[in-house]
Formats: sequence, C-alpha cells, structure tokens
Amino acid sequence: MLDTDFTIRELRRRFADKSLSPLEYWLVLEKHIEAWEPSIAALYLYDPQAARRQAKASTERWMKGETLGPLDGIPVTLKELIATKGQPVPLGTKAVELKPAEADAPAAARLREDGAIIFAKTTCPDYGMLSSGLSSFHHLSRNPWDITQNPGGSSAGASAAAAAGYGPLHVGTDIGGSVRLPAGWTGVFGFKPSHGRIPVDPYYVGRCAGPMTRTVEDAAYSMATLSRPDWRDGTSLPPNDFDWMDLDIDLSGMRIGLMLDAGCGLAVDADVKVAVEDAAKLFEKAGAKIIPAGPVLTRAMLDGLDAFWRARFWGDIAGLSDERRDSILPYIYEWAKGGADISGVDAVKGFNQTIEMRKTCGRLFTEVDAVLSPTNPIVSYPAEWASPTNDPTLPFEHIAFTVPWNMSEQPASSINCGFSKGMPIGLQIVGPRFDDMRVLRLSKAFEDWTGGVKDWPKPPSA
Repeated sequence: MLDTDFTIRELRRRFADKSLSPLEYWLVLEKHIEAWEPSIAALYLYDPQAARRQAKASTERWMKGETLGPLDGIPVTLKELIATKGQPVPLGTKAVELKPAEADAPAAARLREDGAIIFAKTTCPDYGMLSSGLSSFHHLSRNPWDITQNPGGSSAGASAAAAAGYGPLHVGTDIGGSVRLPAGWTGVFGFKPSHGRIPVDPYYVGRCAGPMTRTVEDAAYSMATLSRPDWRDGTSLPPNDFDWMDLDIDLSGMRIGLMLDAGCGLAVDADVKVAVEDAAKLFEKAGAKIIPAGPVLTRAMLDGLDAFWRARFWGDIAGLSDERRDSILPYIYEWAKGGADISGVDAVKGFNQTIEMRKTCGRLFTEVDAVLSPTNPIVSYPAEWASPTNDPTLPFEHIAFTVPWNMSEQPASSINCGFSKGMPIGLQIVGPRFDDMRVLRLSKAFEDWTGGVKDWPKPPSA
C-alpha cells in the first residue's frame, strides 16, 4: 500500500509530476484513518464522501495546471471551534444548540481559497476550556502513542490526528497553550504564531490559531495561507511578505534563555527537565549562549487569570437553562460556578494580571533573543482525566510555561525533544513578538539536529 506519510512539499511535487493524484492519495489516507479512528476518536463531522469529491476536483485542476493555491489537494482538518459554513459548532459541549454556521471562519476560508481538502473537524473539550480529550459532546479522544493516555487539549483531536498521520496539516487554537500542550504530549510540532498573525473569529485576548504537523516545514508552508489578514479579527496583523520557507539560521552569539522553573504550577518531571537541558546543549553547541532564565509567571498572575476566566465564562453560561447548564461537563461546570461570586472589580483585577504577564515577558526579552522551556511539566496522564490534576479547584497548574506567551502575544512552538516510558516530551521555543520566523527557524534547526520523530505510532490493528 502507498505510504501516507508525505510532507506538503512532497505531495505537491508528486501532484505536479503526476506520479500521484490528490484523489489517489486521499483514498489511501482514508484507509489509514479507518484503521486509527475507532481507537483515538479524533474527528467530528468526518465526511469521506465529500473528501473524495474535493480530491477529484483537485485532481482535475492539477491535470489542467489550474490549481487554486499552494495547498490545493492537501487534506487538512480544523478544530471544531473554527466555524465551517453550513456545519454546527458545538464547542465540545452538549449545552450548545446545534445551528449551521453562517460563514467560514478565517482559517477555513483561507484553506478553501487555496484548494485544501477539509475532510473533518477535530474534537475539543467543552468550550475549549480543558487540556484534555474529555468532552460532554464528543467521544473521548485518546493519545495514539498509548490509548490509555490523554492527548492533551484543548486541540485534542488535532494533536491525535497529527500524531496518527491523518495527513500533513491540522489547525488548532490556543489561548493558554491549547496548540502547544497537546503537541507536546503527542510528539507533533505545534506553532502558536504572534497574536493576530492568523486571524480568528471570534477573537479574544490571547486567542490564536496555529498549525499542528509532523514537521516544522509543513507548519511553515501552511502559514502563507493561514496568515492572510481578515477584517473580522480586529487584532489581525497587516499582510506580511515573509518567505515562510526560508528556515536557515545562524545561531552564533544568539542569547537563549533556559527556563526550567515556571514560577508556579506543577513541578517539572525529572525526565522532562533532563530532556530540555539536553536540547539546550544542542543550541549551545551550534553557537548560542545559554542563559539561565527565571520565571515570568507568579501565583498571583495565574490565580488572577483563573478568576477572570471563571467570571467571563460564568457570564457566558449564566443565561442558559438549568437543563443546558447541567449538561456541561461536570468538571468545567464546577470550575465555572466559582465565577458567580466574583465581583466586577475582582474580575478586572484578574484581567490586569494579564498585563503583568506582558510586562515580565517583555522584561525578559530585553536580555535574551529566545527562550527554551518545557512545554508540559509532566510526561502524561490518563485519558479519562479532565486535566493533569483532574481537580477543578486546581485547573491551570499545567499551563504555567505556556500561558504567559499568549498574554504577551509572542510566537511560541512545541517540538518533540525526547521520550519517557514511550511517551513524548515537548520543548517550547519562544521568540520576540512578531518575529514568527525566528521561532520557526530555531525549531527547524532543532529538528535537523535530532532528525525529528523517526518512528510514529502504528494503528493498533497494524
């Protein structure tokens, strides 16, 4: 059987020389998905018949030399929070009334414009408020490396689909780590660009969209499409003229901060710490100066963000009927109810802690050119858990390394830097605000040094 593990560039070359067509590739990929999906439950609204029609149309365009754009014929998924016209957006919860979306969200629109084959949405937990594959609406999504373990979240299905090889590109969203955290736990590459680089609708403080792929190059390649501006995002950045495939970098003299203490949250597992320290040594060997970096987050900042998010979320669901509220995942409902007693003044004080995060991140980047840290403090946790603590009174102990960079609007990635007991470990790479290329180049350099993930998990039936 034809191998399905092609990069975007490899697929485009084969489509161009007619040694493979989009339809031929899709039909083989469809079989691969069939082998995996019963075990990991990564997809929502999976429609292979529609994918075949899209692949056939793309094949005809390639035969005529009339392709729509750089992703023509490339199979992709979108996190279900990203609206696609005519399809419901359940937000991962039974509490939402299912209504067809009136329009494609920006990422979906850009992908369609460039000819991508959107064959499914991917699962997420209720309202995207967990780092877990657990949802009151979707089936439980699992980690392909070990289906007893959690893929993380909230881009849970996207990470599982990427790790299982459901094609080269999966788009997630990230407001506190929801692209990078699951990428770390499933061994894939996850990129959260500078805030506004990929337009989102609805947009919000810290909310970004980003590609999740098996290689850095595939994520970089997708950015030319995904980063085109959209008026619906009031934080959307102006058009860029980046050469997203210019991934070479000279590290000589670069100052790279090594952050091994997040300042609060879960303690870092010993195996995670060793893997990140070993990764830093490779950057040092390439000419960078490694500088110990203290934390940018405090307990007051994390607790303030918790209070603000609880109050905001309670405001979103307070008007629901008792029946609908009761259908929300109990873990999230218990957490949200704490927002009912938070005053407006205290909610604003909580929001102000996001400004404090921005200050400390900015101060650190007056001393360094980039930062390395763990993506996740722990190696893994059970698939059935709602979070790494599984405790709604301690909801954000696992996001201490990732959430500051959402609030500071800086680009950050997660890339595999090793394994512990067969489970992946993620290295986070952070760059200055707006310098998305630096993060991608540093990520590509690390991937080149290590060779990337060489042996991806195989379907349980294989």
